[in-house]
Amino acid sequence: MKRVECVPNFSEGRDPQVIESLAQVAAAVDGVQVLHIDAGADAHRMVMTLVGELEAVGEAAFRAISLAGQLIDMTRHRGVHPRLGATDVCPFVPLAGAAMTDCVALARRVGARVGAELGIPVYLYGEAASVPERRSLVELRRGEYEGLGERMAQSRFRPDFGPAHFNPRSGATAIGARDLLIAFNVSLNTTDRAVAQEIAQDIREQRKGSGGLKGCRALGWLMASYGSAQVSMNLVDFRMTPPHVALEEVRRQARRRGFEVTGSELIGMIPLEAMLAAGRYYLGQEHRSQDIPDEELVAVAVASLGLSSVRPFDPGEQILEYRLQQAGPPWDQWAAGLLTRPVPEDLLGSGESVGKL
Repeated sequence: MKRVECVPNFSEGRDPQVIESLAQVAAAVDGVQVLHIDAGADAHRMVMTLVGELEAVGEAAFRAISLAGQLIDMTRHRGVHPRLGATDVCPFVPLAGAAMTDCVALARRVGARVGAELGIPVYLYGEAASVPERRSLVELRRGEYEGLGERMAQSRFRPDFGPAHFNPRSGATAIGARDLLIAFNVSLNTTDRAVAQEIAQDIREQRKGSGGLKGCRALGWLMASYGSAQVSMNLVDFRMTPPHVALEEVRRQARRRGFEVTGSELIGMIPLEAMLAAGRYYLGQEHRSQDIPDEELVAVAVASLGLSSVRPFDPGEQILEYRLQQAGPPWDQWAAGLLTRPVPEDLLGSGESVGKL
């Protein structure tokens, strides 16, 4: 069986009826399990995590994109998160039994359907990108929804599928394939967005030359409802830069500027191994034994990362393997051997991993 994850991001984080409708339409597809919904009012964004067999997940994603195009009017949308359209992005992620090539092919099939049947412009990104310049979401979203009409008028920015003209209501959608990603935000003891933006600039992986954290995409914003500026990160390869490494670098950069980290939050879900790595790192920093049960390592990670600082973090809901176990048969059988490749040992070992990475 080819098992995949899909994490569509929708430009709606405030209307509970729309959020519930999108979750229900995806869950209605046989062979699909919606594991988690994460909605935020400031970002005005909903992140859905679903898993299932390859073709079933593709169908669920298509139905959700279709409904989002009907329910979300982008002409009225305002939020702090960059976005292109009602369904901003829809990545497919290979799990055990699937290869990246499977997800690339699925992204292209779904993209073709969205363009032809729904009339929504589609840009392929990540491993599914048709041209190198579109691999990066940062490049695709440049100018965001507000600049989309002008960009689409340029021949080099024609969509891969769908109409080559601006759709004001739905905007455009980026559909692609990638590895597991961790969306991780670190809060600062300031409301000055410029501070968070400066730190984000310093820590993100540089496109040219060396510098920054490997596989880290970052921006700074103000979360008004939290009363805090945040460094918002996508860790596109948590094997290279896990959350504890990212947080400690943000802490170092913040202190250089006279500020402190006050906690963090996870958007969506996280693999268990990333939490175990954080628990072992912080125990190592305190010269304490790391030979403890996984549940205790997770508790150490939650406390040390400050994951419940702005809203409760529930390991049973946000750790992929734990949530699959809770879902019952047949999903509980997916929890073992979930990842397509193992996490390096140096991520799971002593508290020296920050220096190594």
